[in-house]
Amino acid sequence: MSSDDRIGTLENNPRLDRKLARGIAWITGSALGPYQTAVIRIGFAATWLLFLLREFPHRRDLYGPDGLWSWDLAQQLIADNHAFTALMWSDSQTWFEIVYALAVLSSALLMLGWRTRAMSVLFMIGVLSLQNRSVFMGDGGDNVIHLMAIYLVFTRCGQVWSLDERRERRTREARARGERCGPDRVGPALWGVLGFLLAAATLAGKIDGGFLGGWLTVFWGLWAVQGLWWVVSRRARTAEPRIFLDVVANLVHNTALFVIMAEACLIYATAGWYKIQGSRWQDGTAVYYPLHLDYFSPWPALSGLLTANGTLVMLVTYGTVVVQVAFPFTLFNRRVKNVLLAAMITEHAVIAVVLGLPFFSLAMIAADAVFLPTSFLRRLGGRAARARVRLFSRGRPTLPGPRKGDQRTPEEAEPPHVGFTA
Repeated sequence: MSSDDRIGTLENNPRLDRKLARGIAWITGSALGPYQTAVIRIGFAATWLLFLLREFPHRRDLYGPDGLWSWDLAQQLIADNHAFTALMWSDSQTWFEIVYALAVLSSALLMLGWRTRAMSVLFMIGVLSLQNRSVFMGDGGDNVIHLMAIYLVFTRCGQVWSLDERRERRTREARARGERCGPDRVGPALWGVLGFLLAAATLAGKIDGGFLGGWLTVFWGLWAVQGLWWVVSRRARTAEPRIFLDVVANLVHNTALFVIMAEACLIYATAGWYKIQGSRWQDGTAVYYPLHLDYFSPWPALSGLLTANGTLVMLVTYGTVVVQVAFPFTLFNRRVKNVLLAAMITEHAVIAVVLGLPFFSLAMIAADAVFLPTSFLRRLGGRAARARVRLFSRGRPTLPGPRKGDQRTPEEAEPPHVGFTA
């Protein structure tokens, strides 16, 4: 068969056309993984929030203008790598306290899902500002939070388990009852304030970059997209512009979700293959040594108990390498993937306790959550919703509940279409 004949066969293949149409509709028709992105949002925001609160008494030593990594050294490094950090705009202690407080506040609000679009941007600014100010103050978990904070900006992570979702649901229910709902004023006001602050920082020359590159373009691009979405939502006479923006938003979300999954696989694959090259990992004794370092032994008795058995140390050493290397290759086998996923989450929980690395472990568990099954997350959300109802209904008169065949929580129902909320 000639090449022209093969091309003609492909062009006239209705089965291939249907598959391509279904694939395009699947990628652009909705934001995939709403529960997974919600878990990532909650997990990383909570991890960063807990870290900031734990280090609050030591915040000035870690990230302040008089910290161990001095202001002059930070200036030299930022001038060389062009990393973004708002803490380098001023060496004032007051400015540092403002940035730190905003980082704490944005983390808490992003975890709750309040105005997730704006809070994800502020969360990213807080993470980059603190971490890029003192680059030697963290561990591997900081690197994961650093990357995921950027990826979260491009996801629609407030579709479920968020205050945004609850606000949208209540608005739909009110309209279904025939009640009149006024336009959202908080979202435009919030973005208006952010635009004013961005303009002030731009005029002052605080943000590095030009018109076609750098963080200045990123921030103004995000603000302009949000403004375009608001104008189309309020002023468009037909539904086509809103549908087009919705398709683009879904495509960006799904691409970011794929990048998050690829990043998690890359972390485990590189860690596993680097371990294979180490002689201590090859002879099965690598786990023994960090457990006997004072820095990684918050519970010396527990560390001694785990290393007392040579067979256990060898099994844990080899098992860690096998799980990390094999995990990316098991994503297409749901059962095997879930088993290895449970093993990795358990491993990180043990690391948090035995080695005293809680925030590294929380960051990795949050990254692992992107692979959790949707059915498991929906059941988890349903149980959390029922527990919340029981907790807040204590002492109140019992109202007639729904019929037995209609006992579904909002988390167990079809996820709502939220869109680009503020």
